[in-house]
Parts: sequence; structure tokens; C-alpha cells
Amino acid sequence: MNKQTNNVSQFHSKEQIQEQACLWISRMDRGLSPNEQQDLVTWCNQNTSHHSTLLEMAAYWDDISVLNELSGLFPLEKNNQPRNKFAVFALAASVALVSLLGANTLMSKSFLPFLPSLNEHTLTQTQTLSSPIGKQSTFTMNDGTHIQLNTNSVVEVAYTASYRQLTLVKGEARFDVAKDKSRPFTVTSGEKSFTALGTIFNVQKDGDHEMELMVTEGRVLITKASAAIEIIKQTLLTSNEHTSAKDLPGILVTSGEKAVIEQHIATPVQKVSLDQVQRDLAWQQGMLVFDGELLSKALVEISRYTSSHFEIVDPQIANVKVSGYFKANDVDGLLASLNSNFNISFSKRADNTILLALAE
Repeated sequence: MNKQTNNVSQFHSKEQIQEQACLWISRMDRGLSPNEQQDLVTWCNQNTSHHSTLLEMAAYWDDISVLNELSGLFPLEKNNQPRNKFAVFALAASVALVSLLGANTLMSKSFLPFLPSLNEHTLTQTQTLSSPIGKQSTFTMNDGTHIQLNTNSVVEVAYTASYRQLTLVKGEARFDVAKDKSRPFTVTSGEKSFTALGTIFNVQKDGDHEMELMVTEGRVLITKASAAIEIIKQTLLTSNEHTSAKDLPGILVTSGEKAVIEQHIATPVQKVSLDQVQRDLAWQQGMLVFDGELLSKALVEISRYTSSHFEIVDPQIANVKVSGYFKANDVDGLLASLNSNFNISFSKRADNTILLALAE
């Protein structure tokens, strides 16, 4: 019995590696950022099969640009392990079809019969969602899930018949998740994954090492990004509101709670008041709310909504406490408010820098 279970585990692991390799190829086609290149190197170095599968997928896909980029990142290696070439080809071909035809075409009823039905891990929807600086964008997935992106945010979507995997590349997003216990809905960012248990939740990524999760409905399970999908799926199928947190393969965050991840380490889960939830998530209504934050801290948040750069000329105003409601994309209105309510003057330079000083 144990031997059979181990074989099943290895099968799923191989399928997951193939799926991840396909996702990396699609990202390389659109161009990798320096951080993504480092993430790719890290992923390939985690296991020799990661690198070899990636090369094999690129070869089957006949993607010369990807092969050239890989040759620059890694020396080519021979792969002596036997492979199920038909399975690899079918999986790569299905992802290629997504890239060529688009997710909407693939999900139409007239085209579905022609999709390869090799196994339940075949990709059925891939998509990159993004929002410009100073704007919010809303998307509805084929399963009914609603995703709202805050300013300058990017989310990559990969759906199969057995799971829903998303990557928060940068920025902040709200996920109103359609319930489906048979298909885990997991958002990965950095080294952490957030799996919804019938949920509305918000994830904000600040740089490469800091994230914040806030749950407004349901429950979210925080795990390592490398956690096996099958373990998470089994957790979904067997857990309920009475399941003890110690019996779960991660940290459980419930409605009205938030968790902060710093340097890949999750701090203790915090209870948050309704007022704090409304302040933190005011961006979803296009607003920014400050309640006594220092100006220096408020400017960090404001900077996310503009291409301008703020510079405090008078150090004494950095500790001025700012309160009020502001339109997220109305920087001029915010500057006028700082001038009239907090006696802070401003001037603009040609290089798009805004200088702040104490008004005379």
C-alpha cells in the first residue's frame, strides 16, 4: 500500500514540474525581469529535474528564443532519464495553444472538444492581468472568481481541471474566490502561498521580502510556495470551520485577521478592527485613508499611485501626522490638502520630483 502511495506522489510531482516549466516558458516569451531571472535560476537549482524538464519543454515547443536564453543562464546538460514523450508533447502543445489562441477562445464550448484530454493537469486558462500606475482594474475569471488589482500590479493566472494557481508578481490584489473544494485556489508570492478556503482576501507585495495578507471573508491557509498541491487539495476536502489550526500544513488566517510576512517569515496572526480593514482596503473604492500616519510613511503609500518621486526638503516635516481621505489617483488634490491643512508647501522639478517643505 505504501509503495503504491509513493508512486502516486511521484506521478503528481512530475506533472507539477512539467506544469511549472510550461509557465516559465510562457513568462520567458514575454520577457523576464532581473528578479524573475533569479527566481528561475533558484527554481532550476532546487532539483536537477527542473532544469532538464524546462529544456525538454522548450525543445518540444521549438522555442528558439527560450533555448537561447536558457543557454545563457545554464550550461546545456544531457538528460539520460527516460521520458514519456507523448505526455510531455501533449502538455506543451496545450500550453502553446493557450498562447496562440488566447484564453477566451480556448474556453468557448465550440473549441473545448479539441483540447487534449491527456490528464486533469492540462492547462485550460493562462492569462497575465495587470493595472497601470494610478489605476485599479477588475477582472472576472471563467470560474466566476473576481480579481481586483491595485495600482501598478501584475498577476499571472494558470488554471487546470484540478487546481487554480496564480502568482502575484508585484503590487496588490483582492481575490473574491468562487468556491470549488476540488480545485484549490492558490496565490503564490515570493516563497509563500495563500490558499483560499471559500474566501475574499487581499494580498500586498512590497518588494521581494515583504507581504501582507488580510482576510475579509472565509479562511486562507499560508504555506511554503513549494508545498505539494495534492496535500493542499486534501486539506480543502477534509477541513471545515472546526478543524484545528495545528492539524493544518501551514498558518490559518480567518475573517477579520491579517498576517505580515517579513524576510519570508510570517509574524503572528493579528486581529484587525473593522475601521482598520476599511482604511487598509480603501483603495478598492479608489481612496486613500490616513489616520495619524507620519508624512514620511504616508508618502511611501502615495508614491505607489504616481510616477512622481517625493523628496522631503525640511526634515522636520517628516514627522508631521497626516489624517484624511484622499482620492488615490489625485496627487495634485493631495498636495493642495497638505498645503492648506498641514502648512506644507510643494514645488515640482522637471525630472518629475516633487519637493516638500514647511511653508513660510
